[in-house]
Amino acid sequence: MTVTRFAPSPTGRLHVGNIRTALHNWMYAQKAGGRFLLRIDDTDAERSEERYVEAIRADLAWLGLIPDIEVRQSQRFASYEARFAELVAGGHVYPAYESAQELDLKRKIQLGRGLPPVYDRAALALSEEDRAKLEGEGVRPHWRFKLDHGAAIEWEDAVRGPQRFDPATMSDPVIRRADGTWLYMLPSVIDDIDMGVTQVVRGEDHVSNTALQIQMFQALGAELPRFAHAALLTGNEGKLSKRLGSLGVDHFREIGIEPQAVRALLARIGTSDPVEPVADMAPLIAGFDFSRFGRAPARFDEAELAQLNARILHQTPYAAVADRLPTGMGDAEWEAVRPNLNTVAEAADWWQVIEGPVEAPEPAEDDCAYLAQAAAVAGQIDWNSDPWHALTAALKDATGRKGKTLFLPLRLALTGRAKGPDMAALLPLIGRDRTIARLNG
Repeated sequence: MTVTRFAPSPTGRLHVGNIRTALHNWMYAQKAGGRFLLRIDDTDAERSEERYVEAIRADLAWLGLIPDIEVRQSQRFASYEARFAELVAGGHVYPAYESAQELDLKRKIQLGRGLPPVYDRAALALSEEDRAKLEGEGVRPHWRFKLDHGAAIEWEDAVRGPQRFDPATMSDPVIRRADGTWLYMLPSVIDDIDMGVTQVVRGEDHVSNTALQIQMFQALGAELPRFAHAALLTGNEGKLSKRLGSLGVDHFREIGIEPQAVRALLARIGTSDPVEPVADMAPLIAGFDFSRFGRAPARFDEAELAQLNARILHQTPYAAVADRLPTGMGDAEWEAVRPNLNTVAEAADWWQVIEGPVEAPEPAEDDCAYLAQAAAVAGQIDWNSDPWHALTAALKDATGRKGKTLFLPLRLALTGRAKGPDMAALLPLIGRDRTIARLNG
């Protein structure tokens, strides 16, 4: 059984990078017929807020990324304690007593000597008497995971290919603070083991974390999951953008973006596959393959998202949007106006054009008589078939007008706009009486 997980911390709203990670995990599980887990990483009690937990659930629901299971780290402390005790007994973790100021000074000295700022393992040289003395003075230890320097850490990454880290060049990671609270590294591994996670899908900023966590899996005697680290998103300006951290579901909804557009874009950017206006997730899921992901940063462009949104709307059926359209607007009206929409909200503007009243610009002097003539013709044509072409054909024969001079004055008088939906579709919806009234001014 393939099991993936999305593990946000409820310390803020999801942004577009988080959403992309959630989507990749969901798609991978869907393709494999597996399970997609939502794990709320709320071990940081001070910064975690319930309103953000609720927002994460709501955002995933809007996107259609429904987890099969939801778990919370704050409810799993007993499991962490048991595994921690196992690691202590096995000599895989050790107490360290340096203060944050002491550690910072050590790093500065190392950097000043041109050395990498790797923890020197001074705490391992302390005797039991040394530790007892420090604790007697009220110094509480933090806890580090002791890396095995015996062999390189290696794995085959589904996106990045072969990965290799020398553990001797890495600091033993702090896994537990002096106050007993947990950092991210160890609880994440324990959860992945207990929940049977088979594929860890996340951003490339976690690659070094993966190297450290692999040894934690091994120290706990667990089988390693597979790993996939996707390249990070960049902004349209071609570099990592702080703005991406503020773009989330609230923003997309505010500007009228459909969840289908967000999914279609984030499913494909950064891959060798073209971004297409696909509303149905089935073909996107069927083609999802980490081997098609590139190593270069993926460019997220809001303008591209907006264009994709419009293209998806242009093929969206009435039933999918009916509950968001103005009262009285039906299938025919939607079909008529949707080719001109960028967002569903714009449909209300065209409904106003259909229903009226319309504020038309003052016609040119030589168009006044023409519009009056058009009103008379409109009263005589057959409105049961194709009134627009019947009207314009009759006016062309009667006046000799053609092209822009034939059509534009009519469109301006009837809709108040120089551009818009196909008048052949729009005119029957405006209807005979409103048409005659608008042409008469």
